[in-house]
Amino acid sequence: MTTSAPAASRAPATARPIPREPPVTTAARPSNCGAATAACSPAISCVDTRIPRTMPVIAIHGAGTLGGTLARTLSLRGLAGKIRLLDNSGDVAEGKALDIRQAGPIERSDTRIGGGALPADLAGADVVLLAGPVAGDAEWSGEKGLDALQQVAEMNRRALIVCAGAGHRELVEQSVATLGIDRRRVIGSAPEALRAAIRAIVALEAGCPASEVSLTVLGAPPDRAVVPWSQATAGGVSLDGALPPAVLARLRTRVAALWPPGPYALAAAAAHVVGAALAGSGRRPTCFAMPATERRGPARALAMPVELAASGVARLVEPPLSPREREELQAARAD
Repeated sequence: MTTSAPAASRAPATARPIPREPPVTTAARPSNCGAATAACSPAISCVDTRIPRTMPVIAIHGAGTLGGTLARTLSLRGLAGKIRLLDNSGDVAEGKALDIRQAGPIERSDTRIGGGALPADLAGADVVLLAGPVAGDAEWSGEKGLDALQQVAEMNRRALIVCAGAGHRELVEQSVATLGIDRRRVIGSAPEALRAAIRAIVALEAGCPASEVSLTVLGAPPDRAVVPWSQATAGGVSLDGALPPAVLARLRTRVAALWPPGPYALAAAAAHVVGAALAGSGRRPTCFAMPATERRGPARALAMPVELAASGVARLVEPPLSPREREELQAARAD
């Protein structure tokens, strides 16, 4: 009588969990590169090597609608090692941060995000974004906005300050004129949201993707917004050649109605500006910024393309303008 060798043990029905890898120290973009390939699959993030290897800390001052939207948008961009969502209503800020953190595994975001009360956690941040408080759920403005800026200035003397609200042009001005903050440290990101909105409506008229529309915004939106249409292109073609004069005239009249941008556009614009600053790339987002030269009367913050570094504004860039556009910009400066 012969006996058979024992059968091989049966493989378990479910695979054992793979141990978590150590946390990365470079920023990783969400896997939005299109279809999965051997070089870029959902399991392998696309690493943006331009972001510093020591991941920055980003603090958001105000956990209202804009602040919460900012926190989620930044967490998905993979720009920070840690995000702090801060508000006088610390419990609400903690709850929103927890909600975003729990969505991380679904949205493939490993960004650490926490919430808490002010102001101690403003210290040590590399970038501080001003949004708006839970109480009243509006953007920082007026005396309360100035108090919020002063908190930042007292707790953190080196961070880049990005005023993310549509109404924050005045805060950018007051940060320099009243609080004496270095003008290079404070910018407003809302004009970049307006620029994106204009690109979107131009793309509809030109029949091309919005990513192929190139233009910028200057001045003081909404009433004194200046779009250099003479330099704008769609699909690499000048708009003067791509669109009939009647269509261009209609686009000009629609610009003011695109202001103010909503919280999603404002958050996307702020994240784009922060990314440009941290990467030190050649991108030139449009921001509210204070001029370098003094002039008679109070200094005014204007929307202008800016070159950014991690420490703030490196240079304001004024594009070529037609005589009419230059007159409009001068009027915005004088207003």
